[in-house]
Amino acid sequence: MKEDGTTEGTLLERLWATWRMKYLTSIGEEKDECVFCALTKAEDGPENLVVHRGETCYIVLNLYPYNNGHAMVVPFRHVPRLAELTDVERAELLRLASLLEIALSGGMNAQGFNLGMNLGRAGGAGIPDHLHLHFVPRWLGDTNFMPVVGQTKVLPERLSDTFEKLRGAIDRALEREGSGT
Repeated sequence: MKEDGTTEGTLLERLWATWRMKYLTSIGEEKDECVFCALTKAEDGPENLVVHRGETCYIVLNLYPYNNGHAMVVPFRHVPRLAELTDVERAELLRLASLLEIALSGGMNAQGFNLGMNLGRAGGAGIPDHLHLHFVPRWLGDTNFMPVVGQTKVLPERLSDTFEKLRGAIDRALEREGSGT
């Protein structure tokens, strides 16, 4: 058997997603500090997946993505509800979502998007006390039997590669925005 789980002339027999164990075993754990608040103090880079900071919000790749390029727009302030954002924060949240649409369309050839917020624990929020907008790029044919049968997602690209692509695409989008084109 080869390292990728195949033998000569056969299909993939196993798909190892060992990174998911850290996520699965951390569900429900109480954290000392909100992960999103901790990111507001951290340096940007592939280590923490923060790809862009605005005045009141930032863009970060999801450590446990639904799809390649799955990012989140997060306000710096620790607020649980949309209604608690200022007008300036709400405007920037939407502006950064628009920037993500441009960057992921251009930089990763995304063909569609799913955007969503889960507000409150009952609404499905994994981190209910710090509002965040999920932004998931989609491609025709990106879904298959794996999530249903294998209970796992197949992500064809490393997060560090996605980080570099997205950061470059955001920089190009901001340059175009600044030049008025």
